[in-house]
Amino acid sequence: MIFVGRDRELEVLDNLWESPRATLLILYGRRRVGKTRLLTHWLQQRTRRGFYWVAEPSSSLSQLRSFSQALMRFMDEEADIPPDFTFSTWELAFRQLALYAQQERTVLFLDEVTYLIDVDPNFVGILQKVWDRWLNDSKIMLALAGSQMGLMRRHLLDYDAPLHGRATTQMQLLPLPYGATQNYFPEYNAIDRVNLYAMWGGVPAYWERLNPQYDIWENLRRNTLPAHSWMTDESRILLQDFITDLHNYVGILRAIADGQRAIGQIAKRTGLTSSKASFYLSVLRDTGFVAREIPISQRGTDSRRGRYYVTDPYLRFFYRFLSAYQSKLALGQMDAMLTMIQAELPAFIQENSWQELCRQWVLLASGMGQLPLAIEEVGSEWSRSYSLDIVGISDSAPALLLGDCYWSDEPMGQEAISDLMHKTAPIVTKMRDSVCDVHYTLFSSAGWSEDAQRYATTLTTTKPVRRKHWQLASIKLVDLAELDADLIAWSV
Repeated sequence: MIFVGRDRELEVLDNLWESPRATLLILYGRRRVGKTRLLTHWLQQRTRRGFYWVAEPSSSLSQLRSFSQALMRFMDEEADIPPDFTFSTWELAFRQLALYAQQERTVLFLDEVTYLIDVDPNFVGILQKVWDRWLNDSKIMLALAGSQMGLMRRHLLDYDAPLHGRATTQMQLLPLPYGATQNYFPEYNAIDRVNLYAMWGGVPAYWERLNPQYDIWENLRRNTLPAHSWMTDESRILLQDFITDLHNYVGILRAIADGQRAIGQIAKRTGLTSSKASFYLSVLRDTGFVAREIPISQRGTDSRRGRYYVTDPYLRFFYRFLSAYQSKLALGQMDAMLTMIQAELPAFIQENSWQELCRQWVLLASGMGQLPLAIEEVGSEWSRSYSLDIVGISDSAPALLLGDCYWSDEPMGQEAISDLMHKTAPIVTKMRDSVCDVHYTLFSSAGWSEDAQRYATTLTTTKPVRRKHWQLASIKLVDLAELDADLIAWSV
């Protein structure tokens, strides 16, 4: 598969390489997100004066032997290295590397470093000692990469970690943005690619398992067949990096993915007490796969109205659909399962991925100067009587951006604008102390009817809307074609 995007990350690696000093990069991110591909691609494109080594889940002695032989082959390609050769300690191996790197700029990419930490918790302390005594005075460019976020934080990222303060750069590698789907799947239309993003997110390793010659539903069918059960195994693999007893955590993830987002709803669905559910949720939040959102009007407070959501699209899709339909998968009832998913997927997308993409568009459009006000933060707002999908805050102006998101088969009419207007006063009085300008930005996947477009023009020109606490400054109606084109153009 082609290498897509990652321009900023490649620039970071270039800058580290061009530095005259020893540099240390700590690279982390979820499994399959492309850490290995990023490092090896950069190495292949930029220099031959470096090598890549990946640790494996084996004994400490086996890992040291493997690294020792790889290092010796790198330093002397013609050397005849005995199969049982090894440095006696990691300290001696790294000291040999430091001596080699005294002469010229040298790269070492040490991947899956958490496998080393698993079997030898002292490994990072040894590396810290070697860095301070020898490597820091060499011309080394060292990158440590890993996926087990708990171990990465405790041993490499936290304040009291041995290497704290030594890293030149810490970089979290995030999934690819939605716009990158165009490069991978140029024959898919925008709806197909939103469906794809809702199922597999921006994880390159998942995209590479899909065949662009098949449509989305055939790809889903083929990747859930018993012979290709990775989609059902992957959820367990991801969670086992952090959690050993999966039972209650899986129940909570299924509840959230099914729309139970308040702590009381989650506890009721899982049969747990609220205190137990809160404990499990705190662990899931530490993994990064679950987050807690509060109404944007209460930002900076410990609001009790928080809602939980699954941040990872693959896990969200798996626990909403595939996990719920395990019996159909086991019985081989693939067609029945796909029919049910096809019927329920639009509502799932509107509630999750479509809103996320629309909020991304707002932030990026603001950064590109495409909105009438600068947006510093985007969130949502809800109460017992109403909800708003998008609230954009401008700290530099007495203004708000408000919007709703619709994933539908038919163009939306003027009632969508009227509904937003009815919800404007409550949010304005919560967010602003004085009269403010309000800018509407509404999203509809199927576009907007002529009546809606005429109504929007009337509200801002012919009969401009002015109320006690706010005045309508602009209305922008966005469809999927515009959002898709912009996110492709703005993705890096």
